[in-house]
Amino acid sequence: MRTFYVQIKCELGKVYDVASSLVDDIEESPTVYSTSGEFDLIAQFTVSASDDIGRFVNDKVQCVKGIANTKTIICFNAFTKDSGYKDDVGT
Repeated sequence: MRTFYVQIKCELGKVYDVASSLVDDIEESPTVYSTSGEFDLIAQFTVSASDDIGRFVNDKVQCVKGIANTKTIICFNAFTKDSGYKDDVGT
């Protein structure tokens, strides 16, 4: 599985509509947060390792009515208490 985030800039007055569409219409979008700053929302997506993230964003995210711009952040490693946050050598 691959996790990535998409920062989303919405058209004026469309933040709640866009957030609802992402949560209701895209199965791979378990969490959408409203944010401050340059972007209005950040959405977390998880897809299979074989999925093309660029095509996913193009076909499922950017076509949502009310989205003006996106920025995709691809994740490499998850650091959690049970894996990946300590150096395995000598710890």
